[in-house]
Amino acid sequence: MLQMFRKRPVMPSAADALPGRPDPLPTAETHFVNGNPLKGPYPDGSERIVLGLGCFWGTERKFWQLPEGVFVTAVGYAGGHTPNPTYEEVCSGLTGHNEVVLVVFDPGVLPLASVLKTFFENHDPTQGMRQGNDVGTQYRSGIYTLDEAQAATAQAMREAYGEALAVRGFPAISTEIKPLDAFYFAEGYHQQYLAKNPSGYCGVGGTGVTCPIGTGVAA
Repeated sequence: MLQMFRKRPVMPSAADALPGRPDPLPTAETHFVNGNPLKGPYPDGSERIVLGLGCFWGTERKFWQLPEGVFVTAVGYAGGHTPNPTYEEVCSGLTGHNEVVLVVFDPGVLPLASVLKTFFENHDPTQGMRQGNDVGTQYRSGIYTLDEAQAATAQAMREAYGEALAVRGFPAISTEIKPLDAFYFAEGYHQQYLAKNPSGYCGVGGTGVTCPIGTGVAA
């Protein structure tokens, strides 16, 4: 995606990051596939989590295609320094942001552990600042949590999946887990991109290793 803007996969400091802007970028109002509001209101009892697992065009589709429990998905930027960045700015490598997916789900129907199982199994979380041919800080593996319970579940599952990957000869997991500071909605044309452009680029691929949901992690 937009390889002309790609820079070295090195995180910038806050002092070196682009300044951004005070106002949010315009985006879509509703989900192109299910018609639900991207920015809410969300149903009572719903839960949110923000996930980075490579190019957000393909990764968003993995979550809206789950058979039940997902209210809405949206793509955006998180994990960096620049407020309200543009796609081009994120691709420059000078914002520190990751390409991410916001998943709003019903935990009574779709437990967080199942959302994270989809996350881990649909990319290679050992590749550092890249996914396949997509290289850059915006393609890193990341889980951005809303509370301590989410962080604990994510940590337990990262450890369990790391053990499963190690048995198959993979290196250590590079997935970062940290509290969500801010989620910035991406521009409207990125939202549900592969539903609007079915033959569009999708660089997402998993390891083929099953993520265990078991000891210490409620399924």
